[in-house]
Amino acid sequence: MATINKGANKFYVGDDIKDPLAEITFIENGDARIVVDHTFVSDELRGQGIAGMLVEQVVMYAREKGKKIKPLCPYAKSKLEKTSSFHDVLEEE
Repeated sequence: MATINKGANKFYVGDDIKDPLAEITFIENGDARIVVDHTFVSDELRGQGIAGMLVEQVVMYAREKGKKIKPLCPYAKSKLEKTSSFHDVLEEE
């Protein structure tokens, strides 16, 4: 099982924050919004559900901070829209 680490404006997998094996990046936009702008999973980790786990980390972080998520990243947008348990933090268009 991959360990997910927290960095500045990102959650990532791997020992090197500058060259992670997988990551999801975001910007905290004001007091109420987190903008997810990028999700990446390396070839060696693909197919293991890592991207979904990264989205889930951002969801938990948003709930903790009382913020909504605006997903600009197509993967995160799709995952948030398809997962009804995440709808509480999905910013309405």
